[in-house]
Amino acid sequence: MTEHSSTDNTTDELSDPVTEYEEQLNEVLADTNETAAGESTVSLELPSLGLSRRDFMKAGAAVGAIGSMAGCAGVMNNGGSSSGGTNQTGSGDVPDHFVPPGEHDEYYGFWSGGHSGDLRIYGLPSMRELTRIPVFNPEQAKGYGFDDETTQLLEDAGDFKWGDSHHPGLSETDGKYDGRYLYVNDKAHGRVARINLKYFETDAITNIPNVQSVHGCCVQSPDTEYILANSEFRTPLPNDGRDLDNPDKYVSLLSALDPESMEVLWQVEVDGNLDIIDTDKDGKWALSSAYNDEEGVEVEEMTKNDRDFVKAFNIPAIQAAVDAGNYREVNGIPIVDGTKNSSLNQGDEPLVRYIPTPKSPHCVEVTPDGKYGMVAGKLSPTVSIIDIEKLSTEPDPANVIVGQPKVGLGPLHTTYDGRGHAYTSLFIDSQVVKWDIETAINSPKASEEAILGKIDVHYNPGHIQAVQAMSTEPTGDWLVVLNKLSKDRFLPVGPIYPDNDQLIYIGNDKDDETGGMELVSDHPVYPEPHDAIFASKEKISPATTWDKADYEGEKEYVTESNSRVERIDDETVEVYTSVKRSEYGLRDFRVKEGDTVKLTATNIEGSQDIVHGLAIPEHNVHLALAPQDTRQATFTADKPGVYWIYCTYFCSALHLEMRSRMIVEPRS
Repeated sequence: MTEHSSTDNTTDELSDPVTEYEEQLNEVLADTNETAAGESTVSLELPSLGLSRRDFMKAGAAVGAIGSMAGCAGVMNNGGSSSGGTNQTGSGDVPDHFVPPGEHDEYYGFWSGGHSGDLRIYGLPSMRELTRIPVFNPEQAKGYGFDDETTQLLEDAGDFKWGDSHHPGLSETDGKYDGRYLYVNDKAHGRVARINLKYFETDAITNIPNVQSVHGCCVQSPDTEYILANSEFRTPLPNDGRDLDNPDKYVSLLSALDPESMEVLWQVEVDGNLDIIDTDKDGKWALSSAYNDEEGVEVEEMTKNDRDFVKAFNIPAIQAAVDAGNYREVNGIPIVDGTKNSSLNQGDEPLVRYIPTPKSPHCVEVTPDGKYGMVAGKLSPTVSIIDIEKLSTEPDPANVIVGQPKVGLGPLHTTYDGRGHAYTSLFIDSQVVKWDIETAINSPKASEEAILGKIDVHYNPGHIQAVQAMSTEPTGDWLVVLNKLSKDRFLPVGPIYPDNDQLIYIGNDKDDETGGMELVSDHPVYPEPHDAIFASKEKISPATTWDKADYEGEKEYVTESNSRVERIDDETVEVYTSVKRSEYGLRDFRVKEGDTVKLTATNIEGSQDIVHGLAIPEHNVHLALAPQDTRQATFTADKPGVYWIYCTYFCSALHLEMRSRMIVEPRS
């Protein structure tokens, strides 16, 4: 490796990252084969693709295959990493992470549920699961997708059978979490959802036109002016049957949504495939990792070059271009040309800057002070440090990279403690590495001088998040690493294993092998949470009962005295009933065969945590009613008979006797 001075850190001078990666990978393989003596040797030959080992690594497949092997080696060594590090948690003053019965956690954790399509709410540091919020998939316990409102919400958003929630982001005011909303994207489809944190319920989903998959999603800091969403898969524009076999016409788009209306305001077309996105703290720049600058459609085509380009979006300049009419409209959405050779990128203030990085970078995370954006190398064992201020002043985009420390094999994501330290997950090494940001900037590229310590995790980490590190107020105490594999850490439960989320204390800065990081606990999780974000409990103020004013004028608040049946016409009946412990406002009601029944039910309880259900199983009705909440369900009473209605939430000693009847009379 050629040594470089700290004042000459351009990306182009870094030696081939893939070659260096291959050399270190050989060491991993050697250790793995030695550890697994007597076992069959794993080969990287892929004759069906006609790929060399070099091509295989460049394609990114090695991250998965070798990561699994490195994890297996760790199992055989009682968890030890083949590339060094330690399994010892170290000593020090770690706060008690056990939260006694009846006491509360210090932080909320919001986990994306992955292909379960939900959000999972945990307390930190206990890591107790508190609840789940259904988002992209119907869910029975909360009646999501069973009442009229949420059924319509899912239908209007595409009526897909499943979703893949990925990157949650909390709304901000002045760079601080304000506790109003959480936004999350659907990797499986082009959707972004909003969760109302007053009620911890999904209240909006937008199916974004012109895109197929939204991978990266973030709020624009500091004041949530936009929700930004990256489409990952390149498709024809419009995707209506034209240009099917002409990949040169496929595009990837950045979409900007209004955080209040959830309407798509504009989109930006770029070269290559967009990945994960984050913004500065001043409302100007949004940085996106990207890959496939070759714009291929198969792995060999996507991996010909040794560089890809991070996209830096100048948000005010893009808005100005839209305001000036410099766009084309597709499916009602203004689309600005942000491709590298666009005329809009040739002036003194280009809309999109293309920053060269090692091949196939993964993720961009901006430091809490907004100075730097960290781009994990994935195939390169480095993290590229982008000086955000230089994006506005440096003519050569390559020179905005001011540091590039060598951190380990398979770097994917980076988070921060607010004390000048970064923490990066190493997928292949099955480790978290702690490093000093300023030291990395002042050291030669590919130097390891900035590394303060490493700790083994179990196994193959993806996302990594420290508390409030995505805001301007990191707490610097706890970090959660979301491991993709658990292997031997828990009781076996069949061939589909749980993931393993591990809690690490980062409040101590020690001069030891881990840099003061201490592994505190393991937590099995149902597959497959993708990312998480954390906020102090003081930031979030959920309601304990529904406020009738929030739905006044849209739905009736039904009391015991006005529970009733109203026939609207010969084929339509409206049914209104109150619900309280042990009884419904209507002991029974009658409709005619073939009637369309619109049922409105209100939980009139005033006490918190007294939830009632209203289920008519044969008609696929299930309402979950929190105190003071009103829900509606519309269905067809298509067969004569007696249909029992019962409460699905245990609520009193007479819970089993809490019933009503729907009597469907034959239509003469």
